[in-house]
Amino acid sequence: MSKKQQQSGSDFSSIFPYFAIPLALVIGVALYVFVLGNPANFEGGDPIKGHPLNVLGTVHKGGIIVSALITVNLVVLIFAVERFISLQKARGNGSVEKFIRDIRAKLNNNDIDSAIAACDKQKGSVAAVLRAGLTKYKSVQSEAGLDKEAKVTAIKQELEEATSLELPMLSKNLVILSSCASLGVLVGLLGTVRGMISSFEAMATAGAPDATALSLGISEALINTFLGILASALAIIFFNFYSTRIDGLTYGIDEAGFSVAQTFAAKH
Repeated sequence: MSKKQQQSGSDFSSIFPYFAIPLALVIGVALYVFVLGNPANFEGGDPIKGHPLNVLGTVHKGGIIVSALITVNLVVLIFAVERFISLQKARGNGSVEKFIRDIRAKLNNNDIDSAIAACDKQKGSVAAVLRAGLTKYKSVQSEAGLDKEAKVTAIKQELEEATSLELPMLSKNLVILSSCASLGVLVGLLGTVRGMISSFEAMATAGAPDATALSLGISEALINTFLGILASALAIIFFNFYSTRIDGLTYGIDEAGFSVAQTFAAKH
């Protein structure tokens, strides 16, 4: 992976939220108005006063906050897919563990060109860091003006610079998933409070409480609670899953870089 390709991937990940989140909002509102609020889902074809005939109509009765909660759930799913694709690319082709073993074997045979070719074939973040280190490894071998320690330091510095370019790409946009974990609960709680207010208003009416208004208020509260908890649970699951995968890739990068530096020190 060249620096130009890295920059291109970084630019895409940076601008992706700016059109993905508004798109999710538009879809969320459209689903609430046109799908959940379809007149066919209510008695008399009235989404406001009609009794819901199915689940879609019941969810619509959760109120306008339902559209915000649908948006949060869509954002979680969108960025879960985006992170999956990005981390698959970062992992490269095939097993990272096998790739590192192959590189070690080639280094032990002092076959640097073959090791670099293997990095080009593997691709991904680990291969990009290793390729930078191996290229430096090859160049410092012919530098007569540097002692062994200076050459090892130069290789380590090159590996650190390559790592600093790769690591931010791995964790980019994860903050959106962690934010949705909190936001889902808070927006759901807002809808729950709104529904409970409607329920108490029904109970406070003169004479006998309006059973229909009371049930609608409670339904609104529970629907928002459900959607909020769903968004939060999904965000937490995806965040932890991808954090674990990133930790594995980070360990692979560190292990590969250490192998390159140690092999050079041992052979020279």
